Amino acid sequence: MKLMALTLAACLAMATSATAEVKIALDGKPDLKQSGSYNWSHTFAKALNEGGMETREMPRGSVGNEAEKFDQVSTGLLEISMSDVRAVAQVDPFIYGVRLPYIFDNIAHMDRALAAGDVYARINKNLAKQDVILLSMAPLGPASGIITTTQAVRSPADMSSLRMRALDDAQIAMYQAWGSSGTIVPWGEVPAGLQTGVIDGYLNSPFIPVMFGQTDFVKNFATADVIWPLRAVIASKSWYDGLSDADRATVDAAVVTANAATRAWLDEAAEKGLTALEDKGVTVQRLTDEERAVFREASLPVYDSDLMSAEDTALWKKLSDENR
Repeated sequence: MKLMALTLAACLAMATSATAEVKIALDGKPDLKQSGSYNWSHTFAKALNEGGMETREMPRGSVGNEAEKFDQVSTGLLEISMSDVRAVAQVDPFIYGVRLPYIFDNIAHMDRALAAGDVYARINKNLAKQDVILLSMAPLGPASGIITTTQAVRSPADMSSLRMRALDDAQIAMYQAWGSSGTIVPWGEVPAGLQTGVIDGYLNSPFIPVMFGQTDFVKNFATADVIWPLRAVIASKSWYDGLSDADRATVDAAVVTANAATRAWLDEAAEKGLTALEDKGVTVQRLTDEERAVFREASLPVYDSDLMSAEDTALWKKLSDENR
């Protein structure tokens, strides 16, 4: 009986220890200069530490791929994950609204729209079924441009012969609207795909080719400013709900602090990202407002695609228009 009591006490101590440490699964390199999502997670962790909560960064890939990370958050094995928006969209496609081309002028515009539409509460109602909660949308970096290996791009017509890497069906629909084509390729296979010609480019923030060492074969970046690359910061709902009132308040405050820090970083990052590319020999096509307008017009059919219901798409357009 005494041995059983000791064993039970040891198990409880282990459980308490595991709960006390907040594990944060990263989505990329821990680079404060070039990664907006790491700025978010680093600031968030620092705020938790200052509030008396221990944290541990889990390097990209150390706890599995996107699906595995979501499963671990859902089962409470992982507290926080910097996840792909697609992970949330598989539960609630409404989140794909943030991926509509040219839906937001900037991140401040996005924040106003999300707040006005009470979007987090809406999405979290559905995520709760998976025991997951969406804490924030963290920008990876400046607005996405068109990254290619050979073809310089200044208009949709320049992309007619290109096959682009897509994150999901939303991006495939956008490429098709531009007269190009897309194929879903996991991020880990992108370098090989670019070098072998399986894909000719992809859409992302200007820092990404530099961060991931792709500038030997990526040669062009067009400032089309199509979408804002984002990470969905998701958390275990059972973990969050089980926190003490004080610790939950610390987490909520840390989210606010991390949001503010990342947006401050973003304000200074746009030109630095382009300069970093040029320093590595990548040619930057700085598009004019008129050239971007051609892409914007060509993107309109995406709003009528079946990625979301017509009602949801109309709501996103309304939130965007009313909160500019």
